[in-house]
Amino acid sequence: MSIKGRAFIAGAYEHPTRKAPDKTVAQLHAECARGALRDAGLTLADVDAYFCAGDAPGLGPINMIDYMGIKPSHIDSTDTGGSSYLVHVAHAAAAIAAGKCNVALITLAGRPRSEGSSGTVPRNYGGQIPDSPFEAPYGLVTINGYAMAAMRHMHEYGTTAEQLAWVKVAASHHAQHNPNAMLRDLVTVEDVVGSPLISDPLHRLDCCVVSDGGGALVLVRPEIARSLNRPLVKLIGCGEAVKGQQGGRLDLTSTAGAWSGARAFEEAGVKPADIQYASIYDSFTITVMLQLEDLGFCARGKSGAFVSDGKLISGVGRMPVNTDGGGLCNNHPANRGGMTKVIEAVRQLRGEAHPAVQVRDCHLALAHGTGGNLGSRHGSATVIMESE
Repeated sequence: MSIKGRAFIAGAYEHPTRKAPDKTVAQLHAECARGALRDAGLTLADVDAYFCAGDAPGLGPINMIDYMGIKPSHIDSTDTGGSSYLVHVAHAAAAIAAGKCNVALITLAGRPRSEGSSGTVPRNYGGQIPDSPFEAPYGLVTINGYAMAAMRHMHEYGTTAEQLAWVKVAASHHAQHNPNAMLRDLVTVEDVVGSPLISDPLHRLDCCVVSDGGGALVLVRPEIARSLNRPLVKLIGCGEAVKGQQGGRLDLTSTAGAWSGARAFEEAGVKPADIQYASIYDSFTITVMLQLEDLGFCARGKSGAFVSDGKLISGVGRMPVNTDGGGLCNNHPANRGGMTKVIEAVRQLRGEAHPAVQVRDCHLALAHGTGGNLGSRHGSATVIMESE
């Protein structure tokens, strides 16, 4: 069953806080939920489906449903890390198309900045995780997994630190127009490569921010969308995939986005060249470059040239990417950036992005997320949206 045209994003909300020592995670989830519903012109009483992931406290949907006082008939707590919320968009659209629900709420929230949680220490998943006994002794952390991918790309294709830096430079050009962004100062290529080396070849400015906050989305069936006084954003294609170690045959220069993207483009009936705006997961600069290749925006090994000289900057380059500043400059709530990727794509399609970065006559946008670690195993999800 295709989801093409079967569901619309009616509400989107990004929490303005970047540090919330005075709020609980549940409170942030609820505030995001109310914000997205208010944006759609709906209330908690209208919600009959709820989606959340591992950032939700307690038993996920059980605790949050009780906390918010909603009574959904359909729930989903699929967790693929930072890409979870794009998977939720696809699953919500499928549930709406199948007649399981009418109004689906998706929330994300977290406090990693207040709690001092970053990607520089090993994650303790416990001894029951099948890969832990084989990998935990070597101390894999988020950043050195991505650094391995960056180093391999450099080895295979001659990619340079300066080319990686252009991703951050573009993000800073966009973030200067976002009053809520954590890092609003413009940076240069020299600033990036001159910042402290964290895990060779990634420098501090190649890494995303650590922020509190969150976001939420509301998906509805078409007839409800058309009854609301909001711009219409239609789902036309979705894809999801997981990539692991593949029995030791892991290619660090490719991601699961090669599979999720192909499925989304096939369902949508469009090509990468048709996309006018793209929200690309940017946990690190290398994350963007690998995904641009896997999604078909440029050939394998050619992303260095594709991103250089401001080509990702709105109004300057051929492919505007992450016009809110992305995870590199704006925020990365709960250490999971997929939600905000969809939110900024919705803003672009509605014509509600900041005027300095708004893509002219934007009617076709893509959001793509990655969750997990590109150096070991990860999930990817791609969503293609169209204004109507």
